[in-house]
Amino acid sequence: NEEIDAQGKAVYPGFIDAHAHFLRYGQGLQNVNLVGTKSWKEILEKVKAFADKNPEGWIIGRGWDQNDWPIKEFPDKVLLDSLFKNRPVMLSRVDGHAVIVNQVALDSAGVVEGQKLVGGEIEVKNGKLTGILIDNAVDLVSAKIPAFTRSQTEKGLIAAANNCFAVGLTTIDDCGIDFEDAMLIDSLQKKGDLKMRLYVMLSDAEKNYKFLFEKGKIKTDFLNIRAFKVYGDGALGSRGACLLQPYADMPGHTGFLLSDPQHFKDVAQKIHDHGFQMCTHAIGDSANRTILKIYASVLKGKNDERWRIEHAQVINTDDFKLFGQNNIVPSVQPTHATSDMYWAGDRLGKERLKSAYAYLELLQQNNWLPLGTDFPVEDINPMYTFSSAVTRQDLNHFPKNGFQKENALSREQALRGMTIWAAKSNFEEHEKGSLETGKFADFVILEEDLMTVPNESLGKIKVSATYIAGKNVYKK
Repeated sequence: NEEIDAQGKAVYPGFIDAHAHFLRYGQGLQNVNLVGTKSWKEILEKVKAFADKNPEGWIIGRGWDQNDWPIKEFPDKVLLDSLFKNRPVMLSRVDGHAVIVNQVALDSAGVVEGQKLVGGEIEVKNGKLTGILIDNAVDLVSAKIPAFTRSQTEKGLIAAANNCFAVGLTTIDDCGIDFEDAMLIDSLQKKGDLKMRLYVMLSDAEKNYKFLFEKGKIKTDFLNIRAFKVYGDGALGSRGACLLQPYADMPGHTGFLLSDPQHFKDVAQKIHDHGFQMCTHAIGDSANRTILKIYASVLKGKNDERWRIEHAQVINTDDFKLFGQNNIVPSVQPTHATSDMYWAGDRLGKERLKSAYAYLELLQQNNWLPLGTDFPVEDINPMYTFSSAVTRQDLNHFPKNGFQKENALSREQALRGMTIWAAKSNFEEHEKGSLETGKFADFVILEEDLMTVPNESLGKIKVSATYIAGKNVYKK
């Protein structure tokens, strides 16, 4: 019943991030942050500085992107080996779909040249391991890294929530975690230590299916678990996204699916039989077609299951209609368009690029579209999402006329994508996503109004205060 004076500032529903990695982001706050690095040399300097301050155990980092370097190619491990002869190192690319590791890390996992695996690649050049592992090959080494302790995870989750409140986020979709971590989140929320609302998708693993099928949907005011996250293919930046035709900048290579199509069929049927939601990562046009057709065969036309395709990044023009015909929800992240636009044409070529990052066309399939960030792949700030969706420009206002501007969203569409449509993708539109009597009092007060400021100011809007359930969780 408290009255809050917003002093004439704009008040909006709390922002919902429909696709992020909240747990991973929180844990990553305790590792080496390589986001924004401009060269392999700079990365090695950062890693060395971190290692000097943290003298024991594995060195883990994340956030490099070779597309931002003078030489836009994967590095090799030679310098990493010379710096760290006895400590294992694993540094993830910004999208998490490729890593570079040193020889100690490779030895710990028994990785040797000539190994083959489905849905992944162990890079070899001139008969030698380079240290680059792509997609499923990453798991060979990551499985050897000691798990975060409970207290490290708790600390990371609470720090992550505080960072998110400062940018106006009040609900986050955590895409792909194990049930044990979801139950830790539940206990922290119930104690009042974790004030963030979460929509959790459990990872595609037998133990998670067993857990949720036996337990049934889990729903509190702060936690909703009714979905599974499946990985269809890799990422475009590391050329793991599965394409119908070869990469324009790597003839003969089409990327790969991360599992056999039969696995996706079996999982889809199982999830459907038990009445849960399926959310599948699909970036390349081949992966999108495969998953769309499997979904269509299970959903059989119009429905309200709200099965989602996460990213829906490159779509063959013949396949857009499959979203609408089967009420399949494309879940997109507008900052991917403005982060990838500098090099996406190199990967796809001019023609295929036209139907990539096609957010307006995707919106028109069902007349609604949830938006997210995919943090920590992109920044956590939903103002960047809004700015990218509306202007199709980066934060430096490049390119002048916007990247493929015909697929820009209106401000109202972008706002709905971050509020009511994101809530709808989580089956939560009756309790959040708009400011109405009877809904949760989750709202943000902004320093400036995102519906009226000039385009060039959109990415600069700051949050004045954030409220969850009517309680203040952030104040500038």
